[in-house]
Amino acid sequence: MTLDDVPQGVREAERRSKHHEADVVVVGAGVFGCAVAFALANQGRSVILLERWMHEPDRIVGELLQPGGVAALKKLGLEKCLEGIDAIPCYGYHVIYHGDDVAIPYPVVDADGNVLDGSAAAYAAEKSAQNDSEKKPLQTTGKRPEGRAFHHGRFIMKLREACAAHPSITIFETTVTATIDDEHSSQVLGVAARTTDKETGEKKADFFFGGLTIIADGYDSKFRKQYIGRVPIVRSKFYALELIDCPCPPQGFGHVVIGKASPVLLYQIGTHETRALFDVPEKLAAASPQNGGVRGYIQNTVLPTLPATVRPSVLAALADGRIPKSMPNSWLPPAKQTQHAGVLVLGDAYNMRHPLTGGGMTVAFNDVVLLADLLAPERVPVLADSAAVHAAMADFHWRRKALTSIINVLAQALYSLFSAQDRQLLALQMGCFRYFQMGITDQPMGLMGGMIQRPLVLAYHFFSVAFVAIWFNAVAVCGGSVLGLWKLPLAIIDAVLILWRASVVFLPVLWTESR
Repeated sequence: MTLDDVPQGVREAERRSKHHEADVVVVGAGVFGCAVAFALANQGRSVILLERWMHEPDRIVGELLQPGGVAALKKLGLEKCLEGIDAIPCYGYHVIYHGDDVAIPYPVVDADGNVLDGSAAAYAAEKSAQNDSEKKPLQTTGKRPEGRAFHHGRFIMKLREACAAHPSITIFETTVTATIDDEHSSQVLGVAARTTDKETGEKKADFFFGGLTIIADGYDSKFRKQYIGRVPIVRSKFYALELIDCPCPPQGFGHVVIGKASPVLLYQIGTHETRALFDVPEKLAAASPQNGGVRGYIQNTVLPTLPATVRPSVLAALADGRIPKSMPNSWLPPAKQTQHAGVLVLGDAYNMRHPLTGGGMTVAFNDVVLLADLLAPERVPVLADSAAVHAAMADFHWRRKALTSIINVLAQALYSLFSAQDRQLLALQMGCFRYFQMGITDQPMGLMGGMIQRPLVLAYHFFSVAFVAIWFNAVAVCGGSVLGLWKLPLAIIDAVLILWRASVVFLPVLWTESR
């Protein structure tokens, strides 16, 4: 048998396994890394996927996939990764505001995925007609999409299994230490790594080469400073508890608790498990060691704001006496990926937003869908062609903003409102809740769920919330009586300050994301 008689796929597999050479090297087998490796392999590219630790990860974020992310996952052919992991359907959000509450379902969509107005009203009628709604899951009707919530590690292992089964992907468990540069140009040729010898247990130098290197090594990226030159902004951390058999109606909804404490998220990630995430701002006095640290903050400040049905489960989870696991809540605006030849930094290493709205994986999967289209063989025949890749990435930078700018701005703006401390932000917080109570939720939830990709719609609703806040604040100031008219000048001053505060919260983030 001659070399020409050996199938191309066999030759490429041998090239990857023996010579560590491929069309593309992907660093990091997380959400983005697995998805982009699978997508490029489906286009006939030869892919090497590198991961430091192939065991199931144990992370407290990346547990909620919005409907827009589910749709992108299907486009990538990875929808089966949601099966067999005890994933829980998510129908929308349930906002609890100082004891008052409102359920906000995902809107009904047509056959093309376009949001249909009026689905919130239909949901309200559906809920009122349902018997014993606190014990039974709310049923979806029509074409209302669903998100999914799950244990992050189980989902990652499914993604890795899909990549391991792909004939065009070879996975190596190794620790990447540096990129490899061409001696005669600035082109990145691959990466250097250290791989554990299975026989001796010793780490040895290893090298992997590709026409293109995609680095997706996560929120704590070791390559971000070298290739992006930006540092994430961290305002708080999420501390996590896993609640067992916790009753938290309505079932199938993510719960956002807004009270005197910073926001709390509750969402079911398994048949018996519910994730509780407690936002703790940096240098918060109530969480200082003198006040019992984070555990003291949760017990003394947060617990009274939670629904009574949830409190016993929280106390039970705190009974082990340990400090809950934590993750920084980071904001990292995107940067253009056209400066360095042969390498791209993507995923959380490239762009992050506050996880309050659960949009991270939706951004990641939609980024992969767009990237695979722009790097398709008919557009970029050879991935080592840095000029062609840079042209594709210039297009990528602008085209992704239709979705990512919405999710990023919404996450940062809502966090500012939900963690409000000053008078104007508290007024906006109240206005946001009243806005939802008024039933104006179809488009806002379409934006949050990654189903509406029109940034101007976000701007419209954000400033509509501001005017609702101005109205309710004016009613509160004037008191609804004739004598209250004497306080009208104060209400007008408040109106100006609230509108100014809304602009300060929204416009700088929008400007940063739109560049």
